[in-house]
Amino acid sequence: MNTYELNKIAGAVLGSLLLIMVINEIGNLLVRPHHLEQSVLDIDVGDDTAVAEAKDEAADTPSLAVLLANADAEKGARVARKCTACHTFEAGGANKVGPALYGVVGSAKAAADGFAFSSALADMGGEWTFENLDAFLANPRGYAPGTKMSFAGLKKPGDRADILLYMLQFHDSPPALPSE
Repeated sequence: MNTYELNKIAGAVLGSLLLIMVINEIGNLLVRPHHLEQSVLDIDVGDDTAVAEAKDEAADTPSLAVLLANADAEKGARVARKCTACHTFEAGGANKVGPALYGVVGSAKAAADGFAFSSALADMGGEWTFENLDAFLANPRGYAPGTKMSFAGLKKPGDRADILLYMLQFHDSPPALPSE
């Protein structure tokens, strides 16, 4: 065997190894995105300014009672369009991916007939008050870890108040708005 043949064999082996490395890197990018590997926040615990800013932002947000008093059901109808892919609001509306929401404010949690709720909501108990609906709409998986609801949540408190007011239109006897 001459050196030309040995060079071809060595080139084939090195080329195969390079191809395997490239395929491995592509697989890592597809299966394990880098943005999920960053689990530590860059907040200096000793820095009180970040904590103070968070407190100031929370203090600037009006109470739910004030937000509901100033809410607009028409804006809530626009926000609720996001919900209609999975829910119905009308009386007698069918369950979809999520339960029908007619009369949900003031009703028992996980109580829609014919819908299989996650154990996270079914085990919670209690009624859907304005306050816990607001918390659930802000972050469903934070409020009820393990819920089947995959919606990320409504981050703006005004949007949540608008949709809560809109939902009261779909109720036989809507509860009174909370007072401060």
